[in-house]
Amino acid sequence: MTTGKLYIISAPSGAGKTSLVKQLIADTDKLVVSISHTTRASRNAEQNGVDYFFVTVEVFQDMIAHQAFLEHAQVYDNFYGTARQTVEDYLVQGLDVILEIDWQGARQVRQMWPECVSIFILPPSIAVLRQRLQNRGQDNVEIIDRRMQAAVAEMSHYPEFDYLLVNDDFNTALQQLKCIISANRLLQTRQQQELLALLQDLVN
Repeated sequence: MTTGKLYIISAPSGAGKTSLVKQLIADTDKLVVSISHTTRASRNAEQNGVDYFFVTVEVFQDMIAHQAFLEHAQVYDNFYGTARQTVEDYLVQGLDVILEIDWQGARQVRQMWPECVSIFILPPSIAVLRQRLQNRGQDNVEIIDRRMQAAVAEMSHYPEFDYLLVNDDFNTALQQLKCIISANRLLQTRQQQELLALLQDLVN
């Protein structure tokens, strides 16, 4: 069976990563997002086990102690982590897996999975990024200022990623993401697994 590919997609808050990934998953076969664990409270209509696994700080720390995470990081005042077993199970099934994580988590994953593909999504400008955060209507000015500072710090790590794309036009950015997935699925090492029977017939 073909082994899936692990993808990391990172972006500053407000760059549109979540919307892009949601549509990418809807449009692409055999592609899933790994659900992360977090200690933050659920927002609006978020569901446990669908959007995140919402756990207490104590449970999260116990999972760290038992090395249950592929990566984990503190973002603002909360903890986020990706369960190692969940990812491995998906990959063995031949599914490509997306991790929506920040640069800290991406760095950890690259150390353990050097063959993963990492993508960083940028906003078209600082002004647009701030406007998008304001348009959410979720945060006050102080929190938005804090998110903007964090966004600049996050974006400074763009050189660590394999691909960069700018989410100025949603459909263009979505198509670029699809191209990255398609190109990696056509790599010789991947196709050798997918087309084993054909290749044996053609060259033997």
